[in-house]
Amino acid sequence: MNYVDGFVLAVPKKNLAAYRRIARKAGKVWMAKGALSYTECMADDVKPGKLTSFPQSVKLKPGEVVVFSWIAYKSRKHRDKVNAAVMKDPWAAKMNPKTMPFDAKRMFWGGFKVMIKQ
Repeated sequence: MNYVDGFVLAVPKKNLAAYRRIARKAGKVWMAKGALSYTECMADDVKPGKLTSFPQSVKLKPGEVVVFSWIAYKSRKHRDKVNAAVMKDPWAAKMNPKTMPFDAKRMFWGGFKVMIKQ
């Protein structure tokens, strides 16, 4: 793994089951298209900070939990190829941010080169 896409979002606790269903399917789609790994994590020990924090980054509301996830790839070029294939998948094509079990406007993501892996 030399490249990772990372995601942070807030999910209402009442929608966690629906989010898990989508995440499981997403993981299967990304892996089928060539991703090296797909990981979803739910916050267990994240507190609001004085300047920055995971809760502040997504404007966490009462009754929500922070989700942090990442997808690993061989390289950025590999990521671009996998993501293009995912976007052509019929499942991904029918995804609508307005019907997701979370507020997609408070989600953030980005691609990262791996610096250290032990």
